[in-house]
Order: sequence, then C-alpha cells, then structure tokens
Amino acid sequence: MFKRYELHNHTNQSDASITCRELIDHMEADGVDCFAITDHNTTAGQPIIRKILSEEPERKIKCLYGMEYTTYYGHIVCPVLEEYVPWDSINRRRPELLFEACKRAGAITGVAHPFSYGDPFARGCRFDMEITDFTNVDYIEIVNNPEPLHEVNEPGILWWESLVLRGEKVAACAGMDLHGRDDFSMKFATYAEGKENGDPAAELKEALAAQRTWVSKGLLVLWEIEGDSVRFRLHDAKKKGFVPSDRYALTLKTASGVKAYDLTDGETAVPLGEIGEIAVPKLYAGAPSETLPLEDLICVAPPICVKA
Repeated sequence: MFKRYELHNHTNQSDASITCRELIDHMEADGVDCFAITDHNTTAGQPIIRKILSEEPERKIKCLYGMEYTTYYGHIVCPVLEEYVPWDSINRRRPELLFEACKRAGAITGVAHPFSYGDPFARGCRFDMEITDFTNVDYIEIVNNPEPLHEVNEPGILWWESLVLRGEKVAACAGMDLHGRDDFSMKFATYAEGKENGDPAAELKEALAAQRTWVSKGLLVLWEIEGDSVRFRLHDAKKKGFVPSDRYALTLKTASGVKAYDLTDGETAVPLGEIGEIAVPKLYAGAPSETLPLEDLICVAPPICVKA
C-alpha cells in the first residue's frame, strides 16, 4: 500500500493559528495516513499530540514528532526529531555539521523551501547554506505548496533534479507548511510504500534512503524494469479533491534532455536505451510535449537508475 505523508506542519506552539488537536482533526478529515509536527525551533507540541493520540486510541492517524530549524541562513525541516539537537553553532558554510548531528540523534533531515524569498522580505526563509556533502541530507522539499510555483518551487525541482542526475542519493518530498486550516485539494503530498500496520517513521526512512518517494497531487507513476525496457503505470492514491484529466503525459528527464510519452491509457513501456543511466519521471495533465507547463504537473516519481 501507499501511505500519504504530510511532513511540514505548525501549531500555535510556534507561529500557527491552530492548536495541536485542531491539527490532528484537520489531517484526519482529509484522509492523511501520517503527519509530522514541525514547529519552529521548539518541540513543545510533541507531548501534547502524544497525549491526545494515546488517550484517544480510536484515532488511526499516525504522527511523526519533529521540528523545523529556523535560522538566518535557511530552514532545515526534520519530520522526525525526538531528541532536541542544539544548533547555536550553525555554520552557513559547514551546514553538514548540524545535519550530521541530527542524523546521529535518529532524525530525518530535509531542506525546506530552498528558494523561498529571503532578504529583505523574510530573512532566513531562503536556503543560503552551502552544502557540499549531501550524505546526511535525506530530502529536498521540492514543492512547498503555499509558495509561488515558478519563482520558488520550480527552482527547487530543478535543483533536486540536478543533484539526482549527478548521482546524489537525495529524495524528493513536498510540504504544506501548514499554519492554519488550509485546503489540501490539488496540493502536492508525499507518498511512500508501507504496510497497513507498519511503523510510518521506519517506512519513511527506508523510502528516503532508497529515493522511493512520490510527490503528487493524487496520481502516482509506478515503474519497473522488465528486461530491456521500463514499464510505467498509473496508480490512483485516492487523494481527496484530486481532479482527473482526460489525457496524461509522462516525461523522462535525463542528462541529455527530456523525452515525452503518452500515458493516457494508464500504462506504457520505454526502452532502456531511451533512458540512459539516470532518469527522473514526471506526470503531467495533457498531451505529450517536452515543454509542458508546470501548472499541469501532477507527480514527480522516484528516479530510475540503470547504471551497471
């Protein structure tokens, strides 16, 4: 099965307008499988949510307990961070030190909204840290739903793609960056494979390590290498508010460019020779084209690696 994760959410324990209970209710109402609490520079909401969920076992939703490091040089979102890691010695030119410390404490680490507006509008929201070693970076938040699509999210997608195509093992995720009762309809969520009664934190860690996450509005592109080709098919994640299209296009971005294929029938096969060593599959609403508008993007699928 596929689990829907909402990995970037705030409460009134930091700067949001909703309480911890209201956050749980809002997530449950939209059919989220697992959500994270990632308040700015505080873990104060973690025991509140733990208490609610332990006292109300009829709730099936799961929670990840984390935090968002909110610094002058960028935001590091940790959907899992149960042991607070001090960050007073953060170094813009050596951010790996904080990422490494968080990983030693069992955290999941992500770069939040890397191309958000910074100075003079919102100092620190743009990620200005200089990462040279991505070993301890689990994912890039390639879509931050409230942010402008072209000015902020498009550069985030392109940055992640460039990292993947040069061989970095960094996964992609999305975030609502929730500060209130925002509408989830046609917004990007993060999906990962798991079992019905599986541990969502462990399953997410495994998916991130394998780059097996989907960033999607509701349809997932699944792929499997079969002999000398890759077979693609569509999977409906049953996300509330998803608006289907009458046509779907699959694009494959490689180091040599972009190729497009029709996926309207829900399944297609592409020869391995057309994929190269690494490819990033994406799904769009509409007819196949190498220059599809970002507004029509539906899903960013796990990268395909066919290196020997």
